[in-house]
Amino acid sequence: MRTIRRLIYKEVLASVVFVAVGFLALFFFFDFVDELPNVSRGANQYRLSQALAYVTLMIPSHLYELLPIAVLIGTIFVMARLAQSSEYTILRTSGLGPGRAMRTLLALGLIFTVLTFATGDYLAPASDRTAQLLKARLEGRISIGLTGAWLKERAPDRTYSVNVNALTPDGNMQGVRIFEADRRGFIVTFMQAPKAQFAADGAWLLHDATVTRFPREVSALARIEQQTLPAVRWHTEISPEMVSVALLKPDRMSTIDLFQYIRHLEANQQTSQRYEIEFWRKVFYPLSCMVMVVLALPFAYLHFRTRGITGYVFVGVLIGISFFLLNNVFGYIGNLQNWRPWLTAAAPGLIYTVLSLGAFGWLVLRR
Repeated sequence: MRTIRRLIYKEVLASVVFVAVGFLALFFFFDFVDELPNVSRGANQYRLSQALAYVTLMIPSHLYELLPIAVLIGTIFVMARLAQSSEYTILRTSGLGPGRAMRTLLALGLIFTVLTFATGDYLAPASDRTAQLLKARLEGRISIGLTGAWLKERAPDRTYSVNVNALTPDGNMQGVRIFEADRRGFIVTFMQAPKAQFAADGAWLLHDATVTRFPREVSALARIEQQTLPAVRWHTEISPEMVSVALLKPDRMSTIDLFQYIRHLEANQQTSQRYEIEFWRKVFYPLSCMVMVVLALPFAYLHFRTRGITGYVFVGVLIGISFFLLNNVFGYIGNLQNWRPWLTAAAPGLIYTVLSLGAFGWLVLRR
């Protein structure tokens, strides 16, 4: 059995690597074409070498997204080729029963699961953050949309709503707005600064800040006070990591960053549905590699000696694309319908697990 496992592992690993490299080369070309219009633009003259570096740094993120699909296509190709050449029939007569074949592929799928988790939780976030900092030298900032990121902090008698429009490559904040509300929900203070930075003790240092104080009681003598100060020190528990996390897309965060940010949102009574779904997707998505190898196993029991395997590989491509689309669709629907985050993230994998086990049982046990 050791020889059989070595044969299957070698063939599947080579096929998966070939498929993954092909997909990554395609995405690399598309990303590079998208970056070409930005070359020679910006204050620092975005050069061709910087565009190549940016596109290269995006490869780990694409690898994380494409690994389950590459595992499915590569495993289907190997299983179908072994069945076409009757090699799998010889392996079956040598003692490779359905249960043992399933365990062999699940062990291989576990290796791909660990690789996917490590890529998505460590390599991809680090490379994506480096790519964003590199791109920020062209645009001068890191931002999401026109309004930037919104954060919230609660105190015993105060509530602060904080808006950071962008984060510069050197770690400073741009377009900072701080709304302070009392227990009744009325705004009592509004601070605005074009630039702010993080102090050593955790406070925020707002430069050229405009402070507006609103009266607590409405009366004829009440007036709105406004003053401009060269620097204002604002003490807060919102760390630089929270700001940078809020300015990144949830799918680009690591599992630990997502968990900590979810706790921050819950502590300040903010909705965290979107981030909880992404957190559980980070947990369940690597496990889809094991689902894919199980889904590919029934192709070894098909009989098509005189027919090519191109059609079956194409079916594998369609299955992989449908899984990727279903995974994204369930995320959006679960966020809109307020479904349980863990069920929303696990549903695509469970559906394809049932389909793969059904196909395996029909082809192997009944035919």
